Amino acid sequence: MNSTVKEARDWARQHLDTLGWTTGAPETVDAVLLTVSELVTNAHRHARGSAQLVLTWDSRCLHIAVHDSSAVLPTPRPPSTERVGGRGMLLVDALADSWETRPCPHGKTVIACFRPPSTTS
Repeated sequence: MNSTVKEARDWARQHLDTLGWTTGAPETVDAVLLTVSELVTNAHRHARGSAQLVLTWDSRCLHIAVHDSSAVLPTPRPPSTERVGGRGMLLVDALADSWETRPCPHGKTVIACFRPPSTTS
């Protein structure tokens, strides 16, 4: 899905609802939606273009993949009182079970993984 931040969050919420996570794992849903917001925002801000969002559920992990056209790989930066932004990847690092970046010929893909609580199918 090519997306704006709000469209990406709404689209992700619909998919989380089909997995039963909105009722069975609301805290995880909040973390996923914040991660979607941060990754799509970063893609728009740093790549200055569209972001492609893909959600994949493999019965163990929900993979949130956001692709953009920038070859610059994100890294968490320490918080600073000197700048307004720069905390997005720190949030992703704190919220996701794991995350990684994959360089591509035409940009990069950032993938965050979320495992639901064991009570969610």
